[in-house]
Amino acid sequence: MAGSVTPVTTAAKAPRPGKRRAGGSRAWLAALPLLLFFVIGFGLPAVAIAIGAFTTSSDAPDGGGTFTTANLTGSLQGAYWTALWGSVKLSLLTALIATVVGLPLAQAVATSRFRMFREAVMSASGVLANFGGVPLAFMFVATLGNSGEVTKKLGLTKHGWSLYTFSGLSVVYLYFLVPLMVITITPALEGLRVQWREAAYNNGATSLQYWRHVALPVLLPSLLGGFVLLFGASFAAYATAEAMVGSSVPLISMQIGDALSGNVLVGQGNLALALGLDMIVVACLVMAVYLPLQRRSAKWLA
Repeated sequence: MAGSVTPVTTAAKAPRPGKRRAGGSRAWLAALPLLLFFVIGFGLPAVAIAIGAFTTSSDAPDGGGTFTTANLTGSLQGAYWTALWGSVKLSLLTALIATVVGLPLAQAVATSRFRMFREAVMSASGVLANFGGVPLAFMFVATLGNSGEVTKKLGLTKHGWSLYTFSGLSVVYLYFLVPLMVITITPALEGLRVQWREAAYNNGATSLQYWRHVALPVLLPSLLGGFVLLFGASFAAYATAEAMVGSSVPLISMQIGDALSGNVLVGQGNLALALGLDMIVVACLVMAVYLPLQRRSAKWLA
């Protein structure tokens, strides 16, 4: 009939299996530069460290290259073990304090109604979390050192304060660990459902009971993951401690620096590689804990 329109039905064409495989292969090709960077930047050095840790150094009496476990055994004895344990203690303490302090700060940011405040805190946290090394050490020496401005005005030296101790180094590390915790835990706090809080209040729960029975159990994987991340950041820090305390506080990173500088006995040149292998093992243990926690928290907060 004139003027009528005949409907045309078109069936959607299913993608061919060959095209799917081609798209998947292109995705792998896009990831190849990252994989190549990982192999060159992390894989090859890790293999070289592992090989060197179990072989004699070039200055050994036998000429080097011989398999041995003396390097690894020596890295877990005496001053080296003290330094490794010192790094673990410092990392555990600072990570714990930063987690406890960073959680309420992140909660204040996540619940703030002022957008400018939130953006300012998050921007400042991003800057401070990456602020370290010699500039950070110089800043604290100028303010809280033995002749620092704050130390003189408050008379901290009379009360036994010293920046160049384990406690002083812990305070310096908190300067970048607390902002890092704020950045890490804020997305998890924003993932808490408003309905969970309302349901708790409707059932007669107080704010303390809500946090104890609902919020903290949900946030626990994220909190533990953040703690592990802070532990790794503190454990790997080197430049700040080297510039500020030197060898007065025994740390494994300081021992590696001394070994690489040649401050070891003849025939023990590969001892630094064994110390580096110890740090890699600790870092792998940290990542083995962090990744499952991250996946578990993503299930609740997605």
